Formats: sequence, structure tokens, C-alpha cells
Amino acid sequence: MAQTDTVTRILDTAEVLFAERGFAETSLRTITSKARVNLAAVNYHFGSKKALIQAVFSRYLDPFTVRFHHALDELEAQHAGAVIPLEQLLETMARTVLEVPAEKHSLKVFMKLLGLAYSQAQGHLRRHIQEEYGSVFTRFTDLVRRATPELPDAERFWRLHFVLGTVIFTLSGLDALRDIAEKDYHEHVSVRDLIRRLRPVVVAAMNAPLPPPPAAQPAKAS
Repeated sequence: MAQTDTVTRILDTAEVLFAERGFAETSLRTITSKARVNLAAVNYHFGSKKALIQAVFSRYLDPFTVRFHHALDELEAQHAGAVIPLEQLLETMARTVLEVPAEKHSLKVFMKLLGLAYSQAQGHLRRHIQEEYGSVFTRFTDLVRRATPELPDAERFWRLHFVLGTVIFTLSGLDALRDIAEKDYHEHVSVRDLIRRLRPVVVAAMNAPLPPPPAAQPAKAS
């Protein structure tokens, strides 16, 4: 078996198992058994389980980062220094997310992995993502900040994460949602149909009025 074939088989197997079971619940022995390689091959090519997890994410995030930077370059050129509308920024990010998994595996796996990056990510993965891919996310956040000057930074942070959580939850459960739509509403829904419906929801969430400040607590009697 060629080295490139071995690496690909390990990565293909690991990303599916991580998406199905999570990081902690997936052992290297389970991966090697499913991939039909020995443990020495994983240690030789990756060195550790942490490095394997990082490599799985890099397969998606490397092409995503290149494409997203390029897409943002085009948007900035079109607007020639003017503020880019929020809807265009969110649409560009969604389009880029949809393009990347076509080169690898399914959108559902990609979304589940992103969900794990938030819910189960250990320090090493957060550092890896920040160090290797932080520039594109910082760039996007800065453009969103320009498009939503009325939002305090903390409120914008929460809203972006609410939006991200909505997108991840929806697209990671794509098969189930399609089944429900077809059985209950007689609709055949494509991924792009779903994004079309999701877009106004996330834009409205970002543009929603600010929540009222918390009510002042009455002072305790001394």
C-alpha cells in the first residue's frame, strides 16, 4: 500500500468516526481497525492522536481558508473600500462552506466536525485552529463589525456564535430534515434550497434589536 493511500485511508476513517462518536470516544485502535492499517502507521504518519485530529480539520480548513480569503478579496474589490452589506458577507461564507466538502466528503460530516470543534475541542485543537486559520476568521469578523456598527462587541460575538450554532445544527442534521420535509410537507429540499431559507433567518438574527439591559437588583437591607 502506497504511503499516500495509507494516509488517505486513515484520514477518511478518522473523520467519519470522529463525526459519529466524538474525539474522546474514538480510539486509535478503532481507527486502525476500520482503516485496515496497523497502529505503527498512524504513529509514523501523524505521531499522535492530537496530530491526527488536527490533520482531519486541516483537510477541510486548508481549502476553506484559501477560498474564503479569495472570496473576501473579490467582495472588497467590488465595494472599493465601502462597507460590505451583512447579507453579502453571510452569503459569501455560506457559499464557501458549501464548496469545500464537495472536494472531500459530505457536508454533514464537515458540519459535525465543526460542531465538535466547539463542544469537545481541547486546548491543542483551539490553538491549532487559531494559529493556522485565525487570520481569515478575524478578517471576516472585522468586516461584520463594519457592517453592524450599532452592535456592541460582546453582543456581536454572541450573535455570530448563535448564527454559527444554527447553521451547524441545521446542516449536520441535513438527512433527517430532508426526510421530514418530504414526508410531512411533500417537499424535496436541496442543500441550496435550505441555505436560501436559512439566509433571512440568520440575517434577521444579526439585525435584531438589542435586548433590554438586565433589571437592577434591589439592594439588600443591611
